[in-house]
Amino acid sequence: MQEYAVKERVCIRPLLRRVIDRETGEAAVVALPCQSTRESRCPSCAARARTLRMTQCLAGWHLDEEPEWQRSSTEADNDPETETQEATTRSRSTRRRRDVPDLPRVPQEDRTVGRVFEAPDGRTYRPSMFITLTLPGYGRIVAGAGTPRDADGYDYRRAALDALHFPRLLDRWFQNLRRCAGYKVQYFGAVEGQRRLAPHFHVAVRGAIPRSVIKEVTRATYHQLWWPAFDTPVFVEELPVWDGRDYLDPVTEQPLQTWDAALDELSADDDARPAHVLRFGSQLDVQGLLAGSSDADRSVRYLTKYLTKAVGETYSGDSNAAYEAHIDRLHAEVRWLPCSPDCANWLRFGVQPRTVGPGLEPGRCPSKAHDREHLGVGGRRVLVSRGWSGKTLADHRVDRAAVVRQALEEAGIEVDSARRMAADVVASDGDARFLWSAVVSHGGTSSSILMETVIQRRRWREQYEVAKTMTGADPPVDGRSATAQSTSLRAVG
Repeated sequence: MQEYAVKERVCIRPLLRRVIDRETGEAAVVALPCQSTRESRCPSCAARARTLRMTQCLAGWHLDEEPEWQRSSTEADNDPETETQEATTRSRSTRRRRDVPDLPRVPQEDRTVGRVFEAPDGRTYRPSMFITLTLPGYGRIVAGAGTPRDADGYDYRRAALDALHFPRLLDRWFQNLRRCAGYKVQYFGAVEGQRRLAPHFHVAVRGAIPRSVIKEVTRATYHQLWWPAFDTPVFVEELPVWDGRDYLDPVTEQPLQTWDAALDELSADDDARPAHVLRFGSQLDVQGLLAGSSDADRSVRYLTKYLTKAVGETYSGDSNAAYEAHIDRLHAEVRWLPCSPDCANWLRFGVQPRTVGPGLEPGRCPSKAHDREHLGVGGRRVLVSRGWSGKTLADHRVDRAAVVRQALEEAGIEVDSARRMAADVVASDGDARFLWSAVVSHGGTSSSILMETVIQRRRWREQYEVAKTMTGADPPVDGRSATAQSTSLRAVG
């Protein structure tokens, strides 16, 4: 039944809710989609999530008018347009490293859309870009296998640290790109895992930027971690002990150095070096694309191809013993390295995390970045600038539903009220009419519930197909697998 549900794009792990109508006394069990974004958990919900991301990507990529959006000073939305640092009273030199080139600053235009180019025949074009950024190599790799030729010589520690802090490097790249491009560059990108398990970044950029500028920005971008040193573990066998206020050395029973004290010591040292420096690798792919071209549509599918998989399971279908050993070695580093100032792994290196409390234990940080399936990439798989489409992901979800509902209504097909069981619908006494409660099922989802949902989904799909033929409505974005890419304007700039 689950296999049949997946074929019909129905959630196989629905959340069951009992709904009681207080006015009629009628009770019903409603199956809500689990909304998982992972194919290994629910292929149907993951496919819908990917399709929604594809819709979001297309909505803002080739705009020729400025989107309506208003930036809020209280929102963050992983947009590096305003540089932010960790809250601290300490300051470090802002002088750029001597081993990277300086970047020019150009006059900034108040726009987010791309420039228009005119061809000799008078036709005009407004191209956008598709860019792929990668991390450097950590050792020679067996071609096509993704495994190191010499596992003992492979720099797993550096690979793990780069994966844990890759989003910080991407933020720096966008900051530098906006300064050098001359306008408010907007982007939609996805972090994915290469076969060697290092994360890389596919990004759709609105507007055309000279290739030379993108190369220069990529070479000059870096990110430094000004953290206490964590090269050598201090506590391995015996772990620090919580006394209700601090973590104590298990031998001397003295409190470990606090996070603030460690940073004060780092700031006072004029010869201090960053704990880690991230840079991009030499591989860089830049393509120019036009709106409506087959290459642009194919690039959207390619960009979102692996969003339904964790990094560690991206190539699990063709893995072998050597590949599994490669994953284990990388996970062994990711598990024990600190991911943030609040990571429990700081105790392993003799420093108390910024936020302390009972129960912290090295190797058991709750961040999913330390898991074997994520291998450092614990969050922010999709990075979207605030001015991309002028809408949130929830807005795009509502828009897609509205398109379907409008097509049905225009075709004269009766649509069930979307608010027939809404929690904010009130009864005659002014209180909520529908009472919702969770249904605990110890035996999993029954086949009968899945069958009912499948039948309902098939009925809705058939109604929509009929409506499209009557109204000429465009079908939603499909989720076909990406194929090999080509390019229309490869020589932009």
